[in-house]
Amino acid sequence: METDRRSLLKGLAAAATMTVVSTKAEARERRKAPPDAVGLLYDATLCVGCKACVVACKDAGNLPADVDGYGEGLYDAPEGLNESTRNVIQLAKSGSDSSFVKKQCMHCVDPACVSACMMGALGKREYGIVSWDNNKCIGCRYCQVACPFNVPKFQWSKTSPRIIKCELCRERLAENKLPACVDACPRKAVIFGKRDELLREAHRRIDEKPDFYVPKVYGETEVGGTQVLYLSHIPFEDLGFRFQHEESVPQTQQTVQHGIYKGFVAPIALYGLLGAVMFRNRKSGKDE
Repeated sequence: METDRRSLLKGLAAAATMTVVSTKAEARERRKAPPDAVGLLYDATLCVGCKACVVACKDAGNLPADVDGYGEGLYDAPEGLNESTRNVIQLAKSGSDSSFVKKQCMHCVDPACVSACMMGALGKREYGIVSWDNNKCIGCRYCQVACPFNVPKFQWSKTSPRIIKCELCRERLAENKLPACVDACPRKAVIFGKRDELLREAHRRIDEKPDFYVPKVYGETEVGGTQVLYLSHIPFEDLGFRFQHEESVPQTQQTVQHGIYKGFVAPIALYGLLGAVMFRNRKSGKDE
């Protein structure tokens, strides 16, 4: 009887797999940035690593210093994004070259965190900014798992934790002010504006110095496009940007899901097979 049961379970798995594979997946329509989308253009060739943007960001967000590993805690030097750091400057190496790189929320055109958030706490709201609503968040942290850039951070040290991420200083924008990081940068390594205007500016710089820049604007199409854009003189992979494909995470994920559940074929097949298992087990019990 054990052999029969094992064979039946193998058949169940094989049939389920065939059902999924044979169901044609239809690609979900690619999302576009809203017409009023704003963002940042960061030019790594202009950044000197002064971290004025990091300080200004913390001041604007009323966030504490990150003093872990610095003795008496007199030096704020975050190594990466964390529950008290929404924006950070890191040093990247590329052979004999090096470059600073600014990391914060990319404000994706088709955000994985928004797609993963079951309660709608994270949403793409005014100006395409990905923002967090504490009244809807249940602390599941699915956004952390989903984000391809590893951006959202959970406040483990708080009894009433928040999800910490850059929201492009939307409170300052409402007062017709620039984002704090942009306002503080002495080199204008990061500038603010409408996404389409920033793209034009980025391509103008590349055309002006084609032998100096990597001939690509990171974020124009990568992972579905982002509203934070990058220029660099070293490969973007060396800056820590692992993803080069154009499909967004939700686009890939939902295309697969829609294929599996199209016409409810796969669930019906699985329920039918489970019913067959139950019937077989019941019949075997009566025979015994």
